[in-house]
Amino acid sequence: MSTRTDAAALREAIDRTGYYPEVVADGVASAVAGEQVVSFFVHHEPTFEHDEVRRHLSVLVLTPTRLVLAHTDEHAGDDLLPEPYTSTSTESVRLSAVNSVVVTRMVANPTKGPSRAAEAVLTIGWGGRGRLELEPAACSDPTCEADHGYTGEFLSDDFSLRVSAAADGADAVTRLLAFAESLSALTHGA
Repeated sequence: MSTRTDAAALREAIDRTGYYPEVVADGVASAVAGEQVVSFFVHHEPTFEHDEVRRHLSVLVLTPTRLVLAHTDEHAGDDLLPEPYTSTSTESVRLSAVNSVVVTRMVANPTKGPSRAAEAVLTIGWGGRGRLELEPAACSDPTCEADHGYTGEFLSDDFSLRVSAAADGADAVTRLLAFAESLSALTHGA
């Protein structure tokens, strides 16, 4: 597929969400900075806050050299900006920095053999953000009351996205898996 076609398809996907497409497309285009669009995934997710619905849009773009993540949220207004507004955050990660691409597929009725995934979770790690999970250390003596300190593990958890056929449609799951496959292919030798 040509660069023009991929960039045009990305813009069409952003437009289809109906979620401030001009604002979202501007933020994404700025972060992509004219590089070829190899693959992309657009995910629109409404969230509920008290009695209001807020929208969140994630756009993942794969270029030949980078993974670009863009997130746009809407806000009702606050003391600093009294009118409703959006905030768009973008992050650009060198493909050589991506150290893990984890794909979890949930398939219903596995005894019937391979079928279309009902859900998929894509987790990407590049060491930009981590989570430390600690728990009290113990010894094998059940009567021991000594303080053995803590034990735990550091988990890379830079980005994670879950898509389900029930909430997002079967095509969304297929598109996320295709994006994950493209990302895996480009980061394999990076």
